[in-house]
Amino acid sequence: KGKKRAVKEKYSRKENMMGFLFILPAMIPLLVFWIIPIIWSGGLSFTDWDMMSENIHFMGLKNYTSLLKDPNFGKVLWNTLVFALGSTVPSIVIGLLVALAMNGARRGTGIYRTVIFAPYITPMVAVSVVWSWIFEPRVGILNFVLELFGLPGSQWTQSSETAMLSVLIVTVWKSIGWTMIFYMEAIRKVPQNLLEAAAIDGCPPMRTFWKIMFPMAQSGIVTVTIFNFINIWNEYFLSLIFASSDKLKPVAPGLYGMINSMKYTGDWAGMFAAVIIVFLPTFILYIFLSEKIIGGVTGGIKG
Repeated sequence: KGKKRAVKEKYSRKENMMGFLFILPAMIPLLVFWIIPIIWSGGLSFTDWDMMSENIHFMGLKNYTSLLKDPNFGKVLWNTLVFALGSTVPSIVIGLLVALAMNGARRGTGIYRTVIFAPYITPMVAVSVVWSWIFEPRVGILNFVLELFGLPGSQWTQSSETAMLSVLIVTVWKSIGWTMIFYMEAIRKVPQNLLEAAAIDGCPPMRTFWKIMFPMAQSGIVTVTIFNFINIWNEYFLSLIFASSDKLKPVAPGLYGMINSMKYTGDWAGMFAAVIIVFLPTFILYIFLSEKIIGGVTGGIKG
């Protein structure tokens, strides 16, 4: 027994070492470009370093308390939450409805899927150019369509009252395709014999979805919801484009808005603290829902 246990432990160590060697190429860039910078930024957020002087003094939680008392930061943090929820909910709902419709279609699904998914893979530069023209108050097509129906036009990205709505529209439009693809794959892995049995028993489509499809594809649905929220929470480029003017800076969501509220004042330590605050929600989501995420990525079906 002792020899068998020793052999098992030897093979177990070899398997662990082989597994570690296989993931090492992926871990090195993750460690260098993500984990170490986050830890380094976290440490600097407790100091008064301005990225120029040689002296660094420990400040405790002073940077965080000052940041949370800043009205501009509080406004940006609120805008970020509104932006994340306002983009995630429509994206997952519309994406799910489109996936269900595509799942029931018999012809043309490949073409429709390509057209709907195209915005997600379109470069952000091209997206920004097109939507900047669509949102243009004087010659933009969106105001033109509104006027055809007798509705008043809007300033869209050029007004602080509608800038957030403009960014939400673009974000949802761009996210639906990826959400749809993920949902379609999760739904297709639901055993067909269960769906056929429900249809034979006369079960309504809505009841079939809630009682069979949703529970079995729950991991995939939760995963795509989390990924959507994380991507939108950390959105940077759209805010940089659509909220670049001085009068729109207070409505800029995401990392851009948080950092922008401090970088012009030279508050680099506060900026490090802001980065940590931005990072925390995604980190907490992953820690508490990692099992759902892994299950959704690897299979999407709850066994």
